[in-house]
Amino acid sequence: MSDRLAVLPQYLMPKQALTVLFGKFANAKAGKFTTSLIRWFVGKYQVNMQEAANPDICSYASFNEFFTRPLRTDARPLAHSDLLSPVDGAISQFGTIQKDQIFQAKGHSYSTTALVGGDNQLASLFEDGGFATLYLSPRDYHRIHMPCDGRLTRMIYVPGALFSVNPTTARGVPGLFARNERVVCVFESAFGPFVLTLVGATIVGSMATIWHGMVNPPRSAEVREWHYDGQQIVLKKGEEMGRFLLGSTVVMLFPKGTVDFNPAWTPTKAICMGEAMGMHPAK
Repeated sequence: MSDRLAVLPQYLMPKQALTVLFGKFANAKAGKFTTSLIRWFVGKYQVNMQEAANPDICSYASFNEFFTRPLRTDARPLAHSDLLSPVDGAISQFGTIQKDQIFQAKGHSYSTTALVGGDNQLASLFEDGGFATLYLSPRDYHRIHMPCDGRLTRMIYVPGALFSVNPTTARGVPGLFARNERVVCVFESAFGPFVLTLVGATIVGSMATIWHGMVNPPRSAEVREWHYDGQQIVLKKGEEMGRFLLGSTVVMLFPKGTVDFNPAWTPTKAICMGEAMGMHPAK
């Protein structure tokens, strides 16, 4: 079956209604039923609870509390690298932005302008720059950390669809990551600006950041934006910056000439938060 045919049902299903419904379900505190659901999920997806700060399945009051669980402080040592992987997951794609086009999958690209919600001036900062798209599967740790030190300058909520973001859908839905609902976080760093984008998906009930809390819901039909120039919201490399309530994807943008990606990285490779993502080129 072709990828485009495989994703056809997603065009027809009520994705937003399912997402809202599952979000309420995942927040429910249903006692033994919640514990049974978590135990089933751990078994099905082979979740390593020994890495969790609290490995006791019975202690989680809701599914979302389990899903966004913190890890032990020693579970993800930080590599000695300029840029770190911000998440556990798998590499979807990474490399050079071709003028303003980000490679999604064979036959599919999308523009930096579309990704950041239509801001041409912001997108132009990353012309011929670097990008990395990282996919978080259901089994992964779902907190997002900083790839490097950064000062937050803007956050943009971009409304959109709620397609799945798994590899089959990435191959079958054109412009997937610029079509789905997303939260674009813009930072300044020692090497210039960078963007870290949280992309929503089917049954991803919400996305949250540590400075704002829950960004969605509420969901809006309009682009919403927050500016932080007057605040000193500075996060260190490896610090938590946000989380997904159910799995999704992170897309990062870097200016031209500021990143040489880890030569060991390849598409589909499993990665852990804190491992080396890249270095700044030698001057």
